[in-house]
Amino acid sequence: MTKRNQARGAHVRRNALAVALAVGLGFTGVALAQSTAGAIFGNAPSAEGQTVKVTSESGLTRTVSVAADGRYTVGNLPVGTYTVTLSKGGETVSTRNNVSITVGAGTEVDFASTTNLGSVQVNANALPAIDVTSVSSNFTVTAEQLERLPIGRSAESIALLAPGVVGGSGAFGNSVTGPVVSFGGAGVTENAYYVNGINTTALYDYTGSAYQLPYGSISQQENLTGGYSAKYGRSDGGVINQVGKRGTNEWHFGGQVVWTPRSLRADPKNTYYKNVALPGEVYASDQVKPGDLQWYRNANKGWETQYSAYIGGPLVKDKLFIFLSAEQTKDGVRNNTSVATGQDRYYKNRDLKYYGKLDWNINENNVFEFTELKQKAKNRYGEGFFFDNDTKTDLASSGPLSYLDYSYETRIFHYTSYLSDAATLSVLYGYTNVKNPTIVPNATDLPFISGALSQDPAITGGTAIRNNQTVATIGSPNAAQKSKNLRVDFSYQLGDHLLEAGIDNVSYGATDQGRQRSGPGYVWIYARSANPGDNIRAPLGVGPAGGNGYYVYKDIFKTITSLGAQQKAYYIQDKWQISDNLLLNLGIRNDEFSNQNNIGQNFVDEKNQWEPRLGFSWDVNGDSSLKIYGNLGRYYLALPQAVGERAATASTTTDQYFTYTGIDANGEPTGLKEVPGVNGAPPPGPVSSNNEYGLVPNPGTVTSTNLRAQYQDELILGFDKTLGPNWVYGAKATYRKLQTIIDDVCDTGKIADKIAAMGLNPDDYQWADPGCRLFNPGGSNRFKVLTADGSSSISVNMTNADWGTFPKPKRKYYALDLYLEHPFDGTWTGRVDYVFSRSYGNAEGQVRSDLGQTDISKTEDWDYVQIMSGAGGDLANDRRHQIKAYGAWQVTPEWLVSGTLRIQSGGPKSCLGFYGPDQSDVGLGYGSDYHWCRGKVFSPGSERLPWTKTLNLGVTYRPAFADHKLAFKMNIYNVTNEQATLQTDPNLHPRYSLAISNTYDSGLYFQAPRSIQLSASYDY
Repeated sequence: MTKRNQARGAHVRRNALAVALAVGLGFTGVALAQSTAGAIFGNAPSAEGQTVKVTSESGLTRTVSVAADGRYTVGNLPVGTYTVTLSKGGETVSTRNNVSITVGAGTEVDFASTTNLGSVQVNANALPAIDVTSVSSNFTVTAEQLERLPIGRSAESIALLAPGVVGGSGAFGNSVTGPVVSFGGAGVTENAYYVNGINTTALYDYTGSAYQLPYGSISQQENLTGGYSAKYGRSDGGVINQVGKRGTNEWHFGGQVVWTPRSLRADPKNTYYKNVALPGEVYASDQVKPGDLQWYRNANKGWETQYSAYIGGPLVKDKLFIFLSAEQTKDGVRNNTSVATGQDRYYKNRDLKYYGKLDWNINENNVFEFTELKQKAKNRYGEGFFFDNDTKTDLASSGPLSYLDYSYETRIFHYTSYLSDAATLSVLYGYTNVKNPTIVPNATDLPFISGALSQDPAITGGTAIRNNQTVATIGSPNAAQKSKNLRVDFSYQLGDHLLEAGIDNVSYGATDQGRQRSGPGYVWIYARSANPGDNIRAPLGVGPAGGNGYYVYKDIFKTITSLGAQQKAYYIQDKWQISDNLLLNLGIRNDEFSNQNNIGQNFVDEKNQWEPRLGFSWDVNGDSSLKIYGNLGRYYLALPQAVGERAATASTTTDQYFTYTGIDANGEPTGLKEVPGVNGAPPPGPVSSNNEYGLVPNPGTVTSTNLRAQYQDELILGFDKTLGPNWVYGAKATYRKLQTIIDDVCDTGKIADKIAAMGLNPDDYQWADPGCRLFNPGGSNRFKVLTADGSSSISVNMTNADWGTFPKPKRKYYALDLYLEHPFDGTWTGRVDYVFSRSYGNAEGQVRSDLGQTDISKTEDWDYVQIMSGAGGDLANDRRHQIKAYGAWQVTPEWLVSGTLRIQSGGPKSCLGFYGPDQSDVGLGYGSDYHWCRGKVFSPGSERLPWTKTLNLGVTYRPAFADHKLAFKMNIYNVTNEQATLQTDPNLHPRYSLAISNTYDSGLYFQAPRSIQLSASYDY
């Protein structure tokens, strides 16, 4: 569809892997995507009557018997710090203190060399160097690491520490959902976010997260980059899983102030028009020339202040605990837009988050947890001004700015029952309510004026005329969303097998979502033809502008609607301890997805989507010093509700073309005369590339009746190895192949041709309605086509050849990750990763980054065969080389210095123009969006963007006089003030003109300039 804009324990481990799974109370054995728990396992001297007791800071107590072979495991333990005690006959044999659990992983506590009866206190490390019980690929960051390292205060900034994770296009995400990231070459909408076990991915379009924990309330963030078990799904990119802090048997409280002043930010660099036209080519606007200022960015700086506080402790010792926190962020930023827009905007944001957790240890065998997440945000409100680019001063106010008034609330109820030494039951239920209306203060009825630099200078005198309408597209003031989550998991230890089964269901609803034009509901867009005699949009019947080539068109766009979605799944898996050293993880999952239109009718209904998962972990030496592991799996991806916005409900997208003889003081054209049709035909009136004229399509006709969900296959092989007592290194190879995608096809004429080939009269059928249909590119798709009177229908089977032979959809990703790590030993820590990877093909996924197209699974790709000509190449999230490093050094008990470094090669560039050697528009009004540049194919990645380098440094001072509870910190982000271009304008021409776009190849998004962040905190 067309675009609308981790010192280890003192004892030697033996057969660590066998220990982990031989005795179990439901230990997962895998780093799980949505897990909020971990496990403790180990060996003890073989003796009758021995037990191991674990006690958490919050009073949770679990006791298990040591097996005859000396092995034990205590599983499904909430993340936290534990005391582990070995007893015999009721007397303590040995104790380990400060045992920390990492989410979804196993922590080994070994008593094997304990021979004397008595109390022996030994401090255990937080995490074994190598977790031999895991077959997945995860990168977990703890609260302690967040405190040490200079990391941006968002889930995505934390995730960027992980190998294979890169930043996505700045066209996606917003001030609430945050910036977007890509895992392993996948699209930015193909990730999943979780907080305390519940899905917090943006409910409507899966772009970013709907809620992230207050930064100081994060206990751990697990970044899963692949290979997860059958218990979890609905992501073929990556998973960001946050686990919040909880109350303990000691009261703790604290607070923090974080300040990033405007005066300590470097100036962004201005941009200037490039000389991109060749001899003989004409620029679209003659009001600017190469070298002129394009974007005055020097003053586009802002400030941010964040206040946070927390308190946690026992309401009833050993029984009932509470943790409460709040975080308020206030910031302001100046955003001087391009010269073409002539606007200077002063934005402010206010964001208040709450996090509350209640833990009730009902008894030793039953635990109940309640979590509440709340957020209230007012984003991008403020005032706009007209701007004089010559004097660099603000002129008259253009009025208050529209803003997002966002509220979010989630409640999570989680019950865990340890039914026996072998069986565990977990039930989690949660619901979410979101309101996300767009507020337009002092709304004006004036239309937004676009393309003002292309106004006829004979009328304007060379000075663009605009009005005080500051935004072209807005959302609904009544927008709301909701979801419900239910998952039930049961595990049972049967000999060498840990059997698990469960269900995982989510339902979604959305009210008044979508977009519409501001003001009167339309936008005026000025343009110029390089040759006045050329047809403007011949495929739609729009003829030439004539005269001096200047014209204007009225653009109407409205997609406001209500939608729903249901996602159900069940799974079964077996963690089979084949031998002392070898674990096999066998699982299978079945997902069902359905999407509903505004009256509750299904237009997508996908069932029996089987996802086999196979993983192994080989503890080669039996002492956790060398692990070889692998994983092979299939992952299905659901369609978000947003897919129905322009596919299954009424939407309007029309353009009507005029010439004009004047422009009034508000920038509106006067003396309008409609552009004639092709070859002198009457004016065509409003035209739509995809037949979007506000009609509600029949739900049975908007998708192929044999539609299959997008899915991806993944293969991972790797090893982890200790290097002496203090280092770990390893390597991992990953291969991903996208097998099926969903997008829309809009070449309805080909359906008419197929009906005719079937011996039927196309005039008797509604083959052009709807204008675009969801399908699986590259294969055969069956479509329901109604008769002209709608009384019946026929099934039309469209093969790939019937469309004119689309290329097979392709997205392949391979990567080799090499790493070396020194875990924190009380003095220092460090890690470095190098990733060589490539993501290539012709299908980025559900979105298209080069165009910034956010229409999920309804991009311009696959609309017509010609659109895909030359589309194969390097995909938008391809970064061939990545180097990541971090480290921290505790110089003295008071002083700590730290840093992070990220170096990566640039992404691929695109050049989009008109189709073919003759530079025509053979599609249906797609203008200059083809992978052809000046009559030649320009495959993505033929040229690359520059390398980027980001160095962050931090220093922390914890004075002894305050018992190190008071901390002062300074973080410097982007120390060397790199401001590399991250994405450029790909369009060689304006949409419907062969003139050269003045902004072609200009930067759209850039590295953020250097900034300095100051903070003070107190933790009691």
